Order: sequence, then structure tokens, then C-alpha cells
Amino acid sequence: MNAEQTLVALSDRSPQVAPDELIAGLVPPPQFHDVSFASYRTDDSEPSQAQARDKLEEFVASSTSKGFLDKLFSRGKSGPKGVYLDGGYGVGKTHLLASAWHANEKPATFGTFVEYTNLVGALGFIRARDDLSQMKLVCVDEFELDDPGDTVLMSRLMRELTDAGVKIIATSNTLPGSLGEGRFAAQDFIREIQALADQFDIYRIEGKDYRHRGLSEPAEPVPAEKLDTATAELAGTVARDDFPTLLRHLSTVHPSRYGRMVDGLDAAVWEDVTTIDNEGVALRFVALVDRLYDRNVQIINSGQALDKVFTDESLAGGYRKKYMRCLSRLTALSSQ
Repeated sequence: MNAEQTLVALSDRSPQVAPDELIAGLVPPPQFHDVSFASYRTDDSEPSQAQARDKLEEFVASSTSKGFLDKLFSRGKSGPKGVYLDGGYGVGKTHLLASAWHANEKPATFGTFVEYTNLVGALGFIRARDDLSQMKLVCVDEFELDDPGDTVLMSRLMRELTDAGVKIIATSNTLPGSLGEGRFAAQDFIREIQALADQFDIYRIEGKDYRHRGLSEPAEPVPAEKLDTATAELAGTVARDDFPTLLRHLSTVHPSRYGRMVDGLDAAVWEDVTTIDNEGVALRFVALVDRLYDRNVQIINSGQALDKVFTDESLAGGYRKKYMRCLSRLTALSSQ
């Protein structure tokens, strides 16, 4: 270990988070702490990117400029109360969503679909709804349609929030193979939110996954005999874990606390990565990778290549979109 390194283990961390801290923690992740609509770099060959940015900026400006009486008397009226951004991986939807959060009046929350469902699980629906009803804007990143129960839960929550006058902006991913086929994910979104559908403006963002920058695969695993040397070259706070032990530990920590668990990390080292053949374990791992990606934590590993962490059956199943997003993020984090 070098002098500039602090070595820890995620499997030793079991953070406790008070209910009030869960709401307070719903803010854009560190890598988006200072983004804005102006800093969003559009691709001139993809005009939908600039169009979506302009429309979202207009939505925030119009909702922010309303006074208290305007908002009070607009409750229950028809018309857009939300915006939905549909597009492939890595086209900047999260950047735009975080920009909207920064530009909007506060209080406002920002979290992934999973973080909101975890919030409801930790606080209960009534408490979560009442707390979120105090917000001027609720941003939902990566709206997921692969779990019927969670989708119904979020649809109900969003309906009750809009009834309370809360504005909502949501994003979701269209699978790479579906690009060019129209509003693939948007059609699913409209179907699932049902009564809310006519209250959302929907914008599609085309483009390539900027995260890969020409890469299509994660970095190669480090040979086991060289992992100590590779770990010693990392600076900052480094979490080194045996991969099977880490996966077992994740089952003991509520996913709403994964963010706190990885706070302060600069890098993660996983020994003996293996393919995950249990869906519940795989989904917890996805939640962990999301929080690592939020904090731009570098990953190195020995064992199996990171693009082999999910089974072929998982990648072809109902949670395919979730796993594909995770692989995109693993590629980005391991290729730094």
C-alpha cells in the first residue's frame, strides 16, 4: 500500500441511515453536482439532444416562474405536469435531469427509480408520499418497467404527487437494439402510468453512448498474482473485497444504504469475480454498481471479465435493460 492510500473493505461497512437522511440524500450524485443546461454538450448530428435540452429548460422555467396562487389553482387541472426523456444509454439524460434539479426552485429531490422504491420500502408509502409532496420538483432517473409491482407502486406515487401539485421529470433507457424503432420505452411508460400519460410531455434523445468513448468491453481482469501490485498503485481510499464475500454482504445491507456504504471511495478492487447465477444477488449487485457509478469509483478486478458477470439467461430475461445499463457502467468505471 502506498502512503497516499487508505485500504478498506466494503464487506466491513454496514451504515445506518435515519429516515430524514434518506430524503435529504436525494440529490444529484457527485459527478453531476455542478452541471447545467449550458454545460450539456450536444452532438450536432443528433438534433434531438438540443431539442430535449431546450424543452426541459422551458419546462423548468415555466414551473419555477409560477407564484404560489398559480400553483395552488393549477392543481387538478389538465395539462403537462411532467416531462419524460427517452433514449439509449449514455446520451446525457442524467446530465439534463440534474441540470433541471439545479435550475428549479427548492425543495426538490433527485434519485433513481430504485432509490425511490427503496425509500418507500424504508419509510412506508404514506410517509414517503407526504415527504415528497412538499417538493416543488421530483426527478426520477432510470424509470424501470421490468418489475410490475414496483411500476404500479411508482405510478401510484407519481399520481398522488402530481395531484399535490408536484412537478415530475423522469428518464428511462431504450435498449440499444431498439434504437430507431420509435418510442419503444416511451410506449411502455405511457401504458404503465395510465392515468398520468396525458400529463407528461415526452421527448426522445438519440445518440451514441458517450461513456464508452469507442470502448465496447470492460478492461481486462488483472491476473491474480498481479492484483496486489495493481492495488498498491491506486491512490485515495480503496475498497478491496473478495467478490463472493462482497455479494453475500450486500444481502445484509438495505439497498437504500448502498450510497452511504460507498461514500468516500476512490477505487474498488474485486478479487475472484465470478458469474452471478442468482437473480436476487444480481439485482443487488446492479444497485451497488449504480452507486459506484454515481461517485465515479474506478474498478479493477481479478477473475472473470466484468462483462461476464451476468448469465446469458439474465441478459435475455425480463431485467435485461437493468443488466445492460450495468454493463455499460462497468465498462466506463473499469476503463478509467
